Amino acid sequence: MTKSSEVDQDDIVRARNVLLASGRRTPREEVDAYRVLARVSPAAYLPPLARALQRLSFDRSYDDLSEARLALCEEAVVAARAVDPAEPSRADLLYEALDRCQRALCTVGRRAEGLALRAEMLSIGRAQAKSSGGGMVKGLTSWATGLSEEGRYAEAADALAESVAQERPDGPRSGGFAWLLLQWIAVLDTAGRPAEALTAMEELVGMEATEAANDRGPLACHLYALIRYAQMLDGAVRHGEAAAVRQEALAVLTELAAHGERRSWSGYQTSVWAVLLFMSGADSERPVPGEPRPPVGTEPLHWSPDVKEQYFRSREVLRDEVDALALRAAERPDRLAELVRLQRVLAVRSAVYWEFRTHLFAERARGLFDEGVGLARRLHQYDAPVGRRALATALTDRATFYVAAKEFDAASEDFRQVSELLGEQTDEPGAPTAWA
Repeated sequence: MTKSSEVDQDDIVRARNVLLASGRRTPREEVDAYRVLARVSPAAYLPPLARALQRLSFDRSYDDLSEARLALCEEAVVAARAVDPAEPSRADLLYEALDRCQRALCTVGRRAEGLALRAEMLSIGRAQAKSSGGGMVKGLTSWATGLSEEGRYAEAADALAESVAQERPDGPRSGGFAWLLLQWIAVLDTAGRPAEALTAMEELVGMEATEAANDRGPLACHLYALIRYAQMLDGAVRHGEAAAVRQEALAVLTELAAHGERRSWSGYQTSVWAVLLFMSGADSERPVPGEPRPPVGTEPLHWSPDVKEQYFRSREVLRDEVDALALRAAERPDRLAELVRLQRVLAVRSAVYWEFRTHLFAERARGLFDEGVGLARRLHQYDAPVGRRALATALTDRATFYVAAKEFDAASEDFRQVSELLGEQTDEPGAPTAWA
């Protein structure tokens, strides 16, 4: 660094006055002051410079200036790297700067560089865990999310398996174990490892059942997990077990319809619904080769900015495509199956978008679930075997939506129709179903 004698003394005085002044200073003024003083006393001022640069990068004045925001983030990384390795806060400071920078890189389309920074974040996390004698490795889930967005599901599954193994001893007490399991289950399924995904899903169902039974978790989360578990069992051609799980889900739903939740919850269960809905709708998606894709099983809060923007912006195009296909399907019923698939993609994307954006998601998304059921009924009339599956899916989607909207009676009615449609009005686990 440049010695203080080589820095203009007036600049030093002004910088110190900015930081010492009792009045409010702007983020830009703070960054400029720390830039000057970091040249004079790097040990004292490089850490606050790195933090100030990150704060400035969040300023709304940079909302439409992605490259300028990235430049601030890159400068923060440079400042954090220059901090003395002996400084105890250096590792956390660099980790935070890298995290902010990788998101800025993804925003401008430099995804490979962003993923490289996530790899460096993981290295920092491993070094910290080693020096502390064990514990959680910070950066594993972020690394797995980045891999998943690139379609590298096998690697993502292995990273999440390591994270799950670390958090499993604490289970629900860790506060994030259920979310971690959801992410792992989704990645295992997408990676073509359905048996492992089912085992992990069984673990989640058991955990949610225990939490609900002891009033430590919402009944709704237990219900959502059961419904998704049944769908996965059907996918594995284990229809008798799926039928039994659906009957268990129906019993939980009946309790909700009769008594509601046993206690009041903060509302996080709607986010669980959105993530599981997204997982169930993944089969209806058609990923574009070579393009990043949303990390199934992960809340949108943790997606890369470019992936989030692309996924949610596509809703408008999808709406136009669904409307155009609906006109063709009116004369060509053989196009109904594709119309049902495409409309479900639109419904899932819109529901996830509105749940992420506002507590008024129910009013925004309601019509799409009604539309999905209506189209599936038309398909069922035209082609009963194919339509039966589609209608069961559409009714299940709408039932879970009703639960998220706390309309338990309507949810119960839809889900009972699913059981009737599939011939599952029995308590016998091994009974044959209409899917067989």
